[in-house]
Amino acid sequence: MSASHPPSPFDVATREGATGPLSGIRVLDLSAYIAGPYGCTLLADQGAEVIKVEPPVGDNLRKYPSTLEAESRAFLGVNRSKRGVVLDLKEPDQRAVLMRLVREADVLVHNFRPSVPARLGIDFESLNRINPRLVYCAVTGYGEGGPLKDKAGYDQVLQTMTGMCAMQGKPGGAPEILYGSVVDYYAAALVAAGVSSALYERERSGEGQYVGVSLLRSALTMQSARMIWAEGEPEGVGRDMRSGGVTGIHPTAHGHLYISANTPRFWQALCEKTGLPELATDPRYDSVRKRAEHSDELLAKLHAALATRSALEWEALFGEEVPCAAARKVEDMFEHPQVLAEEMITTLPHPLLGSYRGITRPIVFGRTPGPQPFAAPVFDQDTAAVIARIDDDGATD
Repeated sequence: MSASHPPSPFDVATREGATGPLSGIRVLDLSAYIAGPYGCTLLADQGAEVIKVEPPVGDNLRKYPSTLEAESRAFLGVNRSKRGVVLDLKEPDQRAVLMRLVREADVLVHNFRPSVPARLGIDFESLNRINPRLVYCAVTGYGEGGPLKDKAGYDQVLQTMTGMCAMQGKPGGAPEILYGSVVDYYAAALVAAGVSSALYERERSGEGQYVGVSLLRSALTMQSARMIWAEGEPEGVGRDMRSGGVTGIHPTAHGHLYISANTPRFWQALCEKTGLPELATDPRYDSVRKRAEHSDELLAKLHAALATRSALEWEALFGEEVPCAAARKVEDMFEHPQVLAEEMITTLPHPLLGSYRGITRPIVFGRTPGPQPFAAPVFDQDTAAVIARIDDDGATD
């Protein structure tokens, strides 16, 4: 191996397919669970080379309940298109491997509590001295300062803390969780956006920088329409975006149907197609607010009309004239014609499962669509290959 062209530990395999807007960018993913890892997956979707660094016990998401015996469904869904390495950062020799990776990396993402990186010697200041161009993204529960900064943060903990569960629950009822890790996934989008912006700025300045994403900021940012408190307003004012009345999920002859008919045009179309044209001209119902105030009498008539067809039949009948959707199982999305037309599902070979179908690149780029995705790594998949390249590099320096 020539000393002028040492092997890169990132180049343990070549990605297939077109280049993406982030092709050539090298990312170290030290994070676990969802927010940090899926943020790095979004970068990988755009062409970045991502190495996932796990501790000897593995990412805890690998151990989550799963009906798949050989692998965790959650881990597979969150960690596509990454190489997998196991390092014990408490051991000096393995921390030295990480430092070798840091020298060639463009981005590092972790979700340690704020006090941990300094103890491991991987805080921003330390790594910035090794690689001043490094974009260093820390995902925390509650931010970099304040009385809760060292408290562990989890999606549903932050949902409950920030009013999301209280708002989701029925009036006068108990708070309810929004399942699906919505805070984590929104934080992941902020990770990808924040890192991309820092990389763009680096093209001007030549310098990396610290990027901070917290679940607390994510949970509140998701509620920006609720987080408005005008001067003089009392507590307990209505803050939700739900329009009430007709808008919502309704029973049909078979299955349930979501309907949104807030505009005059949609309201008129709904009345006509359900055989209730007189409601469209009734001045008692000529605004969203009035329809919400008279929801009991309106819903009785609407539900009687909807009981004459199934949810899928109403969905087809309403077409583009009434915004609606039949309630489906998530499995239905694997074969939905719109999803297939958008090429959102791909089949990925996997050494333990044979193959699995999953989501592929969520953003469309016309000129640089990005390389083909590949399966999430099995535990310890690429450690030997990465360390071999580091050793090879060391022998030629």
